[in-house]
Amino acid sequence: MDKIWGQACAELEQSVGPNNYNHWIKPLRLTAVDDGAARFVSPTRFISDWVNRHFAKDIMAVLSRNGLAVERLRFDVGSTAASPAAPAAGASPAGEVATTRAPRADLGAPLDPRYTFGNFVVGKPNELAHAAARRVAEGGPVGFNPLFLYGGVGLGKTHLMHAIAHDYQARHPSAQVLYLSAEQFMYRFVQALRESSIMDFKSMFRNVNMLMVDDVQFIAGKDSTQEEFFHTFNALVDQGKQIVISADRAPAEIKGLEERIKSRLSCGLIVDLHPTTYELRLGILQSKTEVFRAQQPDLEIGAGVLEFLAHRITTNVRVLEGALQRLFAHASLLRREITLEVAQECLADILRTNDRKINIDDIQRKVAEHYNIRLADMMGPKRARNVARPRQIAMYLSKQLTSRSLPEIGRRFGGRDHTTIMHGVRKIEELLVEDSSMVEDIAVLKRMLEA
Repeated sequence: MDKIWGQACAELEQSVGPNNYNHWIKPLRLTAVDDGAARFVSPTRFISDWVNRHFAKDIMAVLSRNGLAVERLRFDVGSTAASPAAPAAGASPAGEVATTRAPRADLGAPLDPRYTFGNFVVGKPNELAHAAARRVAEGGPVGFNPLFLYGGVGLGKTHLMHAIAHDYQARHPSAQVLYLSAEQFMYRFVQALRESSIMDFKSMFRNVNMLMVDDVQFIAGKDSTQEEFFHTFNALVDQGKQIVISADRAPAEIKGLEERIKSRLSCGLIVDLHPTTYELRLGILQSKTEVFRAQQPDLEIGAGVLEFLAHRITTNVRVLEGALQRLFAHASLLRREITLEVAQECLADILRTNDRKINIDDIQRKVAEHYNIRLADMMGPKRARNVARPRQIAMYLSKQLTSRSLPEIGRRFGGRDHTTIMHGVRKIEELLVEDSSMVEDIAVLKRMLEA
């Protein structure tokens, strides 16, 4: 049985990739095939459930090719062999499983091999986050714990977290890194409660060198999970272990998150990944194009295409990269040069979705240019009338032309309170009633932004 499973594992590593294989399949041990069911020993219920949901078809197909007719998988939770290709130490000739070494503590969510520092494009909106991530990945004392990354969808939070894990593990091969989403943390905790294995849960999470939790906003409102997260957080910080957290907003803005957790998270370095600029989007497109050209050197892309995409697609990086990938696939299949006309035809739906998408960065920049003030003054503390009035106009336009909430707008204006934004908006609304020059200025700015 071990020989067959060893052969199957070699094929599975190729089909599902080494990262998925090492995290999810390698810890399993095939013990028997009975009545169409392959029976495995798994170190935790979480791993067996994940394998059953995501890799069952792959495993059954490989076992069938190796002479075992399998229709379903069954799992027993217990100890597992160190290597699936060899019998466990102490295993009996009949294939009974003896006690072996404890499961690894770094069995978190699989890391994406594409997300590294090497292919992360750095620009003004993300340079601080990138620098902080690099520093954490080096290991050793960093002066801040946790590192808290936040921002909207597709701005690079998950990319940076995976890059930290990859780089840290490369530098410290024996270190244990546990990366998972907040949802997975909650799932594991609930499973531990159900199976009366809470001490195993605590041991797994409190004996790692680095804990990385993605999308922490998902534990908001989950009282028991927050309680365990709080104690896990404190235990690791007390041991000097590094914690990296990501969310879609700053700790103080996550509704339903306990105040004591907000306080702990705020003790570290909180970094906002700002929406992309035109320059950063163009840099990302150029980087991705080099990768595509290396794979398909015969593809040609016309002048101005990348600049066109960087200008028109401003929602997030994932949409931008997806558009470029679709464009290259379209051109490759039809053997056409990628021209502006081809791009407009192929990406018509994406371009329509992104039409007239105005963001706060655009508004701040246009208003600053119009009133001849520094862009930094939009976020700064200056209260002089020649600065304060344009700032209020930018606040008003941000409320009128974007779907951002008042707290979100306040964050983009130097972390101002939502009541300050509300006051600025009301002031401009009052001036629009009595000041014709204000009406003209707002109309001009709207035309410039919507052009």
